[in-house]
Amino acid sequence: MCAVCGCGGTVTFDAPPRHLHAGSHPHTHDHHHHGTGDHLHYGTATLRDLSQARTIAVEMDILSKNNGFARTNRRALQTLGAYAVNLVSSPGSGKTTMLCRTIEMLGDTPLAVIEGDQQTSNDAERIRATGAQAVQINTGKGCHLDADMVGHAMEHLALRQGSFLFIENVGNLVCPAAFDLGEDAKVAILSVTEGEDKPLKYPDMFAASRLAILNKTDLAQYCDSDLAAYEANLRRINPRIDILRMSARTGEGLPEWLDWLRARHMEKQMGKTA
Repeated sequence: MCAVCGCGGTVTFDAPPRHLHAGSHPHTHDHHHHGTGDHLHYGTATLRDLSQARTIAVEMDILSKNNGFARTNRRALQTLGAYAVNLVSSPGSGKTTMLCRTIEMLGDTPLAVIEGDQQTSNDAERIRATGAQAVQINTGKGCHLDADMVGHAMEHLALRQGSFLFIENVGNLVCPAAFDLGEDAKVAILSVTEGEDKPLKYPDMFAASRLAILNKTDLAQYCDSDLAAYEANLRRINPRIDILRMSARTGEGLPEWLDWLRARHMEKQMGKTA
């Protein structure tokens, strides 16, 4: 069980079989969502103090191990000149539909997708139907991807030089904010049907994101959504966040999204800070 968020379970991968290329980055196969066996000693501390101190120590250990795997992923992506995007949102925001449209519009641009869900391979199958290669990670009871899972998934992908790697995280606006996957940017997708105060309710996620996409703008008129209020609340949490309005159904905002992706990819290739 993960001490950071309480999730746990068996992780499975669904990927087309392929041979690993020489130079694939290694990952240990231990499941690191477990506490250490270390004993903590605190003079006259209360039982509650001991419990809180141990929880903090285990959380730090888990995140430290995750960050090590994230650095390994980042080095592998840097070697390939690949740009990785961690797509985060609550369930039902339209991530997969947006991603399918993105893949179609990118055409022959080399790319790959890692799909994260607790169960089913439905989203990976939708991605593969576009012609893109995809690996499905099923986290069981787990509510987020971690860097070790992503590293193992990358070993099943034939990532080409200069690729885009899209990581569609498990639908959750809490835990994915804390876990670095080795990505270049977190992109938060927010449906306009979710409520203008969503950024204020889940500030860590939007503070950690480089771009926020207000999706399903074609529905805004039917649910009295105040898009200006969405943007104001996003900037209250993260004054530097980029914001795009989009409808994956009508195509609004998709060209601007592709421009954003290509510009960030170019920045990385030129050695600028991502």
